[in-house]
Amino acid sequence: MINYRLKINQLLFPQACMLCAAPAGGELALCPDCLQDLPWQTSSACPQCGLPSHDSQLCGNCLKSTPAFDRTRALFNYAYPLAQILQRYKYRQALHIAQSFSTLMLQRFYGISGFDRIIPMPLHPRRLAERGFNQSLEIARLLNKQLHGTLDTASCQRIRFSPPQASLPLKARVKNMRGAFRCEQRLDGQRVLLIDDVMTTGASLHALAATVKAAGASHVECWVVARTQAKG
Repeated sequence: MINYRLKINQLLFPQACMLCAAPAGGELALCPDCLQDLPWQTSSACPQCGLPSHDSQLCGNCLKSTPAFDRTRALFNYAYPLAQILQRYKYRQALHIAQSFSTLMLQRFYGISGFDRIIPMPLHPRRLAERGFNQSLEIARLLNKQLHGTLDTASCQRIRFSPPQASLPLKARVKNMRGAFRCEQRLDGQRVLLIDDVMTTGASLHALAATVKAAGASHVECWVVARTQAKG
């Protein structure tokens, strides 16, 4: 369905490209050249964790230590200049960028649906107070308008406040996530979509997916804006 209000606003107030400031930013606030130059996730990747994998087969990490989520889809590799856009979105409260991310996800993952519930990565109340908004929720809210699932912001909570994952090595990240989430509703047989901005080691999404699976979910899929490509 065409969003006529959005189209009219674009005609009256055209957006500049957020990267090069060209006037032809359009709906995404990205000009065609800058959009093409983003680090799209186009290489062969493990369908479960999103790391590079020959012929898109399950990688050795997932075969050895299977994560709780069943599928990962990433728009981009976490690299320049996408990393800078994410930093601006996350730490400078550039909430309008959520529209760009959600639109690109819907275009890239077109036709993938059938989720009973959409759960954005929860923030601890203290972290939410510090940041002022949940970056994953803003993307999930926009996605839900087209996916027509149930946007669920209440069933799962982050109950442990801990250091940001980005500041920790792998083993510490896994330990940091133990007991981090709680799910207060049964999700028996449901297909759940988890939304997050960046997936690094996958420790946070694994812990959340494990919590959702323990509540009865039958399938858990992760959609992320960006996936780092380093193993370990």
